[in-house]
Amino acid sequence: MYNPRRRRTQIWRRWRRLCSRLLSVLGFPLQHLKPHTLPGSKKKQSFGAIKASLAKTEVALLRIGTRGSPLALAQAHETRDKLMASHPELAEEGAIEIVAIKTTGDKILSQPLADIGGKGWFTKEIDEALINGDINIAVISMKDVPTYLPEKTILPCNLKREDVRDAFISLNASSLAELPAGSVVGTASLRRKSQILHRYPSLKVEDNFRGNVQTRLRKLNEGVVQATLLALAGLRRLSMTENVTSTLSIDEMLPAVAQGAIGIACRSDDEKMANYLASLNHEETRLAVSCERAFLETLDGSCRTPIAGYASKDKDCNCIFKGLVASPDGTRVLETSRKGSYHFEDMVSMGKDAGKELLSRAGPGFFDS
Repeated sequence: MYNPRRRRTQIWRRWRRLCSRLLSVLGFPLQHLKPHTLPGSKKKQSFGAIKASLAKTEVALLRIGTRGSPLALAQAHETRDKLMASHPELAEEGAIEIVAIKTTGDKILSQPLADIGGKGWFTKEIDEALINGDINIAVISMKDVPTYLPEKTILPCNLKREDVRDAFISLNASSLAELPAGSVVGTASLRRKSQILHRYPSLKVEDNFRGNVQTRLRKLNEGVVQATLLALAGLRRLSMTENVTSTLSIDEMLPAVAQGAIGIACRSDDEKMANYLASLNHEETRLAVSCERAFLETLDGSCRTPIAGYASKDKDCNCIFKGLVASPDGTRVLETSRKGSYHFEDMVSMGKDAGKELLSRAGPGFFDS
């Protein structure tokens, strides 16, 4: 039976939800709305009567900025879940909002990264949103982060690192070694390209094989290439490891600097967010990433430079670092290694020293091959 009072209440609730969403977008708190009288009712309905638990869910306490790819969103959800588990106030429904931001690197897929400016194009718009206060924290794959950070931002947190190795994926072969001469391997990474061509010069590399994981696998299935390499960490986070044909060892394919690590940035003056992030930081990962990034920074690495680096802890709790630079065509590969204590200053020093050595050995014009 039609109930006019119930119908008015339903209309009121819909109107209130619509207004609260609008106010959230505009940055006004919920209490800025004045009391409203329901149509046909003499009794005023005040927002002050709404339960506090409901009010908390109307405006997020913390906004996470991220790229909009499935992998980036999976990393943002992992971060959200860890924050909710560590901080009861963030476990309230709606307390954390994930904001997907399309970056220049996501928009321009027709050109190699080196031709559009390198890694910074995957973080530029996210950095701007963070500095402008549109988001509170930014969740980023560390291998996409340039060696410099924008002013007014800090990156105090790394989540525990995933497997750093690369996965080989093919419908025709079980490994790179089994691919017939002339087979095309798709990758957007000069690091992978140079190492592939160095070991298997009979193969060809399509080096503008860009797009998210799903797009690359679709192209592989369509026969655009005969094989591709993807980070095993990303496939694990997406629960897509069933696509892996085999996993390359560290010796066969040295990973990218900071591969498998998630970084979380905030504004340098935001003590509240810095405290939240401190509770999530995995210090062993942060130190390893710092060592690798010191190596990269010393080499002044960019997307035009095939560079690989990996720091790990051995059974005696020492740091073992391996670094590599290569000519883009893979004809020359220079490698080095270091061993030292697993402490920040020593590890950063190791990374810098390894970078200086390879710069000296490479000589002028090395990266112009």
